[in-house]
Amino acid sequence: MREIIFDTETTGLDPRSGDRLVEIGCVEMVNRVTTGATFHCYFNPDRDMPAAAEAVHGLSATFLSDKPRFHEKAAEFLEFIGDSMLVAHNAGFDFGFVNMELEMCGLDPLSKERMIDTVALARVRHPGAKNSLDALCTRYGIDRSHRTLHGALLDAELLAQVYVELTGGRQIGLELAADANVVSLAEPVARPQRERPFRAPRAHAPSEAELAAHAALLDSLKEPLWRS
Repeated sequence: MREIIFDTETTGLDPRSGDRLVEIGCVEMVNRVTTGATFHCYFNPDRDMPAAAEAVHGLSATFLSDKPRFHEKAAEFLEFIGDSMLVAHNAGFDFGFVNMELEMCGLDPLSKERMIDTVALARVRHPGAKNSLDALCTRYGIDRSHRTLHGALLDAELLAQVYVELTGGRQIGLELAADANVVSLAEPVARPQRERPFRAPRAHAPSEAELAAHAALLDSLKEPLWRS
């Protein structure tokens, strides 16, 4: 099963108020293992960069001024994601910006049926706990010491590790059969047969003594159900 873990950086919070996508990072996973294939691109938003946004991701208008516009990379992006499921943290936010950019190019938006939101998964797995990407990395012991600012590809790589933990850890589907000296966890382990002494089957009919004891017990009860 192929899945794409992705993250975006933007000029703000609302794509309908003029905010634009400025970075996208995608990581390919097959059967919940990263393959090393990625898609990463910065985009010129053709607008200023608010100071609050730049403080989060460090991308200035000057840095982005010579980068391609989204429409120049849209086909490459769509080819990379194909028809795979798309995993993001607070996925509605990322889908909102990507779909706005696609619509501005005259392209069909991504279907929400393809969306997997790791925030929603984390709330089910850890109700009442902090479920930011930083908090989840800490909870699962994922090294994020190199994350001084938000970055779309870096955050997608971290999220890929978090996603594996949220969906059961590496043990699910783990197979070690490739190593001839290791038993696959998917295969039952054969156990040696032991000699067992023969035991004659127990007679299941009650003895006269057992029937008498049962009758005496019923006589001691008030309106026992066993006599109805």
